[in-house]
Amino acid sequence: MKPVDPRLLSYAAAARGFFALAAALGVLQTAVVVAFAWFLTDAVTGAIAGRPVLASVVWMLALALLRGALIAASDVAGMRAAAATGAQLRRALIRAIGALGPGWLAARNRAALAVTAGHGLEALDAYFAKYISQLVLTVIATPVIVAVMWWQDWQSGLIAVITLPLIPVFMVLIGVATRTVQRRQWQTLQHLAARFADTVQGLATLRLFGRERRAAAQIEATADQYRRETMTVLRFSFLSGFAMELLASLAVALIAVAVGFRLLAGDLTLEVGLFVLLLAPEAFLPIRQVGVQFHAAAEGVAATDDVFAVLDAAQDAPRSLNQRSEARHGDLSAPALTLADVRVRHGERLLPPGSLIAEPGTITLLEGPSGSGKSSLIAALRGAAAFEGEASVRGVDVRTLAAADWLAWAGQVPGLLRGTVAANVSLGSAPDADAVRDALRDACADDIDPAQELGVQGGGLSGGQAQRVAVARALYRHAAGPARILVLDEPSSALDADTESRLWRALRDRADAGATILLVSHRRTARDIADQVVPLGVSA
Repeated sequence: MKPVDPRLLSYAAAARGFFALAAALGVLQTAVVVAFAWFLTDAVTGAIAGRPVLASVVWMLALALLRGALIAASDVAGMRAAAATGAQLRRALIRAIGALGPGWLAARNRAALAVTAGHGLEALDAYFAKYISQLVLTVIATPVIVAVMWWQDWQSGLIAVITLPLIPVFMVLIGVATRTVQRRQWQTLQHLAARFADTVQGLATLRLFGRERRAAAQIEATADQYRRETMTVLRFSFLSGFAMELLASLAVALIAVAVGFRLLAGDLTLEVGLFVLLLAPEAFLPIRQVGVQFHAAAEGVAATDDVFAVLDAAQDAPRSLNQRSEARHGDLSAPALTLADVRVRHGERLLPPGSLIAEPGTITLLEGPSGSGKSSLIAALRGAAAFEGEASVRGVDVRTLAAADWLAWAGQVPGLLRGTVAANVSLGSAPDADAVRDALRDACADDIDPAQELGVQGGGLSGGQAQRVAVARALYRHAAGPARILVLDEPSSALDADTESRLWRALRDRADAGATILLVSHRRTARDIADQVVPLGVSA
């Protein structure tokens, strides 16, 4: 594991500021340590010689208080930097996922991403407040203190120079092994989160088939594996701490023995010998603390590795701002949507081709049996599936566009979030009360109170109500940008005949007002409002 990943400084500006502040605090702490050792030496030798030592004692107390204040300031700065860096990385992660698109996200473990963005980045607290601050202090304090020791007694400085490199060598050896077990622990935690999320989401089905006990046993087995991995990490941590303390203690003991013999021989004054002995532990303390805090910070570093992998992937596939601008304007004389021999890739195979031209003021109905690729075609348009062929919006290739710029969509899964109905309808923007009510009315959901609070995944609504709220969300977005193409995938599958008829009339009225609507439906009644019907064949 790198002590500091350069990508951290690139993606999080707060980290750069913290390094500068940590360096300044490190310089002050180093000066305080040397000064404290000097005044303590002066006080002890002065007391032995019968000199007044009150001034030295006062300076010692002041420096001790200052050192405590500097350590507290370093901790506070580290915690604030960790919070700011975590927030910046979360924002960057969300932007990167948006840039990579729904197709990339569909192939990833969403529960694992949630753990990374939540618990994982929270573990940066230890990384910044403990590990990084000690690492910076080591870079500053250790060479300075060793140089002071060499200046006062070159033999003690030589012993320190010879023994100090042994600690980083052992840290590297133990760190390589720790990296492996820490990564395994982190992956087990992500697996546990994913399994738990899947079990909770499918609990009703599991109970219906009598498999809930087996699912619980699998979660218990994964949790037990996580416990074992955690204990392994702790064993490595204790081993590392023991090795650091042993090496540092032996090194300080060598300096102390050498100083003691030379004091007895009269080759060294008490003042110099005591000063060097007081500095020796301080020279080794920062690097020992780096080894101790390495393990506490490892979980946060593992999480940032996953975040950086996403951010790097987003940088490798950037979207052109010029192309996005072109998407908003485009060629107004071109058809709203054109598909020419579009074949969606489904795993290792290509679905049958689909072609259509959708003009403003029309409803285009996609028909076909299950498996013919209707929903897959919609997924390709919104960037959730790869495809071959040509697909353009007002003459601009959809591959170069952000779906949010040209699409108002409602899928078969409502995808509602915790919050009010109004917040779900106006998702991504401040609610306009009148526009929310109009969208709910057109979606035949005017019986639902916009102020009603929903639980997780839209808890509190029936299946039909949730579907109508999702349709209202697409209608609201289309009303905010009438140039967007309105795409609805089976919007009436959970509706009764009367409600479905009302929805069809609302869509027809919207098309007559100039909207471009692409509709997927198995209902034969959808033909009554369609201007053209595009059949899709059975997949090969």
